[in-house]
Amino acid sequence: MASIIGPAAQVQPAHRTVVVISLDGFPAYALEDPKTPVPTLRRLIIQGAMARRMITVNPTVTWPNHTAIVTGVGASRHGLIVNGALTRTGAWPPIKVEPWLPKEKMVHAPTVYDLAYRAGLTTAQVDWVAIKSAPTITWEFPEVPAADGAIEREMVARGLLDNDSIQQFGKLNILRRDEIWTDAAIDIIREHKPNLLLFHLLSLDSVHHTYGPGSLAATAAMAFLDGCVARLLDAVRSAGLENQTTLIVVSDHGFKQVKNQININAAIAEAGLSGKAYALPEGGFALIYVKPEDAPETVKALHNTLASIEGVEVAGPERYAALGLPDPAKDQQMADLFLFAKPGFSFAATKGGAVSVQVVSTSGSHGYVNSDPEMDAIFIASGAGIRANYVTERVRNTDVAPTIAALLGLRMPTDIQGRVISEILLK
Repeated sequence: MASIIGPAAQVQPAHRTVVVISLDGFPAYALEDPKTPVPTLRRLIIQGAMARRMITVNPTVTWPNHTAIVTGVGASRHGLIVNGALTRTGAWPPIKVEPWLPKEKMVHAPTVYDLAYRAGLTTAQVDWVAIKSAPTITWEFPEVPAADGAIEREMVARGLLDNDSIQQFGKLNILRRDEIWTDAAIDIIREHKPNLLLFHLLSLDSVHHTYGPGSLAATAAMAFLDGCVARLLDAVRSAGLENQTTLIVVSDHGFKQVKNQININAAIAEAGLSGKAYALPEGGFALIYVKPEDAPETVKALHNTLASIEGVEVAGPERYAALGLPDPAKDQQMADLFLFAKPGFSFAATKGGAVSVQVVSTSGSHGYVNSDPEMDAIFIASGAGIRANYVTERVRNTDVAPTIAALLGLRMPTDIQGRVISEILLK
């Protein structure tokens, strides 16, 4: 079988390209299933290395785990616990999510792209997260493109994108957006040849939320993503980068089927605590904030009330360190209580109504405790510097950043939580 990105060879780091592709919401169990139609990923595995399971960090949602992948540390260190920064409002509700703050205000740990840029290497990102206005990204095509963006202008000039698609981008279906993000990644590879590219695709996550894991729609989405990966590999070859490129394919979390939704704010209202406590539901977990002046009594009452609801597990601050979550005494983003949904349940953002309802059809969610094997993600590495046909059992997503750094001749800070996955590297 011919190599699809070039032989696994030793290449000087300064001349090496590392491409990281994140397939949002791709569970490890789906890759284990031989019926999953992903021939490109399977060829990469044969010609490279894989981990049967990649352990995620809590909370098992997109931004905390993507940030773990590039920093080598979990949420308690890098500062992301939801898909954005959590800001205290001083009003009611007491907290809001702000996804579009500059990266420097959101990410509290050094990233591998910071290190690469400061070492004189070029960096790029397409639809990565927590990366707005990052000064250490050389080229970018963001989640929401802009008509005056440099890569956007290049693509329009070459007929790869039109201004109407840029203006209406948020209204396009997720498959079309993934196509455009893939086009942008291909353009950056061919025209700019960065040393490090971070590339994120979203369609599988969206499909899993709507139709549930194991559905025909989810299978079709995985096949579609496999085609996007194949297109990018073709671009690597046509750019003449085949023999110097390492491809790393990851996901940020797995998925679980959901049959019942829990309305935590309705439970708070039933307990007579409206205005004293507020729930921010995030699928498989929920954050509970209480008014500081009422904290001790309200937290105690809530803990007992919420723990009695079917499908709810309550964690107080005494468990946060073990879960890798921030200390609320040191990080004002962190909640007074942290709730996990049990299998088959998720937390809903519905206002009013019953505390728990059965969904009409199966949907999917994530955010469950990272010790749940259904939250395990995928890890594949292939190409320059990677051993062929090698399988390791488990890695952590905090191991990805130091491994990228090693491939580029860099070194992450010594106090990170991850390690170089040295067993997959050519000596």
